[in-house]
Amino acid sequence: MKSQAKKLSEEIRYINDGLLKEGKYKTLKIMEVCGTHTMSIAKNGLRQLLPENIDLISGPGCPVCVTPISEIDRIIEIIKNYDVSVFTFGDLMRVPGTYSTLQIEKSKGAEIKVCYSPSDVIDYALDNNSKKIIFIAIGFETTVPLTAVLIKKAFAKSIDNFFIYSTHKTVPAALDALLNDRDINIGGFLLPGHVSAIIGSKYYKDIPLKHRIPCAIAGFEPENILMSIISILKQIKKCDFKVDIIYKSVVKPEGNPVAQKYIYEVFEPADSEWRGLGNIAGSGLVLKDHYRSFDAKSAFPVGNIISSEPEGCDCGNVLKGIKKPSECMYFAKACTPGNPIGACMVSSEGT
Repeated sequence: MKSQAKKLSEEIRYINDGLLKEGKYKTLKIMEVCGTHTMSIAKNGLRQLLPENIDLISGPGCPVCVTPISEIDRIIEIIKNYDVSVFTFGDLMRVPGTYSTLQIEKSKGAEIKVCYSPSDVIDYALDNNSKKIIFIAIGFETTVPLTAVLIKKAFAKSIDNFFIYSTHKTVPAALDALLNDRDINIGGFLLPGHVSAIIGSKYYKDIPLKHRIPCAIAGFEPENILMSIISILKQIKKCDFKVDIIYKSVVKPEGNPVAQKYIYEVFEPADSEWRGLGNIAGSGLVLKDHYRSFDAKSAFPVGNIISSEPEGCDCGNVLKGIKKPSECMYFAKACTPGNPIGACMVSSEGT
């Protein structure tokens, strides 16, 4: 495995040297969009295998990190104002809101449970029909089909005490928004493997055409990531920009039609706020009218929420690839995994 990675890194250096001589670029920033890619790149020391002028930067690939602080504040307000039981995934417990976290509210007596299997939430709702149960649904296209299945199951069983608080977001619109930001200079995308297994390559097709930028859908083994970087370099050399599927064992051009069917039976696109990126048209998912009775935001209104990011926190710029985590003044000082100031320090997939 190590010898294969070394051969691939040598090929990268060879192609890169040629592109430098041709004046194609001086430096090249390649953004990995998936948090699992970020972890694999760091764990396997892939940055050290690349030429100094090729920079791998992390993007908005962690759904916990891109959930805006206003959503955390709104969930906490629901908990404070209504008699509800809340289920969430563990990472979200420690994400700071403006004044509190779900973990802090739990310590004060709120019924907030860490969920390991979302299907358990349906069982809990059936066994506790006098309680109002909220499941915080978070994630990109990878996890949306499961939420859709839960909604369809609750609908079929006429469960009227189960609700979801949807923070689901979709990736392609966010990538387009990143490329429209003049402060960001992205020379290529390592597209996410898990998300792409659901949506396929077709949902990204406008990105290389519109922005003249190479894209490769990468797997998570170091060799597959390096092969994806080679694909990006070859596209630059040929000026032939496309979405190249390197993770062929899992990702197909059409994606997973069954999963897509579930998503769009239950949800429809809507504008959505992203931490660091602002409001992105059509990048969120809300329940269709047929299933709107399960929407926690409608069932538990809390009015206007005034939220603010911690002063000096650079999470927004980190998620856009403008800054590296170590360039934030709080990094590994005031902001640590035990005491996160920003969401990027919370999740295991955070940058």
